[in-house]
Amino acid sequence: MRESAPEEPHVRVEKLVKRYGDRTVLHGVDMTIGRAETLVIIGGSGAGKSTLVRHLIALERPTSGRIVVDNIDVAALSDIELNIARRRFGMVFQKYALFDSMTNYENVAFPLREQTKLAEKDIRERVMAKLKDLSVEHAAELTPAQISGGMAKRVGIARALVMEPELLIYDEPTSGLDPVTSRTVDDLIDEMREKFGVTSVVITHDMVSAFDIADKIAMLIKGKVVAEGSPAEVLTVANDDVQRFIRSSGVEASRLESRRDRKPAHELAKVARARKDRAL
Repeated sequence: MRESAPEEPHVRVEKLVKRYGDRTVLHGVDMTIGRAETLVIIGGSGAGKSTLVRHLIALERPTSGRIVVDNIDVAALSDIELNIARRRFGMVFQKYALFDSMTNYENVAFPLREQTKLAEKDIRERVMAKLKDLSVEHAAELTPAQISGGMAKRVGIARALVMEPELLIYDEPTSGLDPVTSRTVDDLIDEMREKFGVTSVVITHDMVSAFDIADKIAMLIKGKVVAEGSPAEVLTVANDDVQRFIRSSGVEASRLESRRDRKPAHELAKVARARKDRAL
């Protein structure tokens, strides 16, 4: 019996270079992200993490190199094609980035009203479904100021998911949160992955979170990937900068090794493919 061929990576970053004038921020970055995987990007300030993420969601074009999503070179698309492609990406911002003057319902409905021609009835159905998925439907008519930070994070994720993206980016999702709430956010990231089969990229300085939720970790230093692999592989990589970063987190290696049970990405990839087929 023939074995099925391994699935192509959902995202391939190939020799990605980004320069701003004479300053080079990304130096030939290579990495792959499997469908329904969670890739966690770690690194110090100024390492190039935010620049890399802006390229992953097609907000910037590279100086050279390629970003290939489902075998499509995103950087080679025209502006019109790029605007359409961006609908496949969702972003959960560090500070939620919700509009204070809008209700939570209106915040989640905003991208649908701006980027689709759906009837209001269909918009309401989709928005309320996402708020229910995130267990915040009861706060639909409240404003962001009237709910807790944890609930606001859920509303922000609902807004990112309402366009049914294939790739979801989290920017420092546990920044400023207490340890209990931080672990709740970790649970939520895993829940979104398992329920919707989305491919996730998480930028974080929270090493407990990184080792809890990651299928793969990539560490950036001065615009270069110096380590990439499973949490166990990164934990033992023979690189002084990587080991110094892990030690400076103040988290003992034994804690980082105690990982939660998570569904493997190849099982969740089936969910992702089914969602994509329905969308088509």
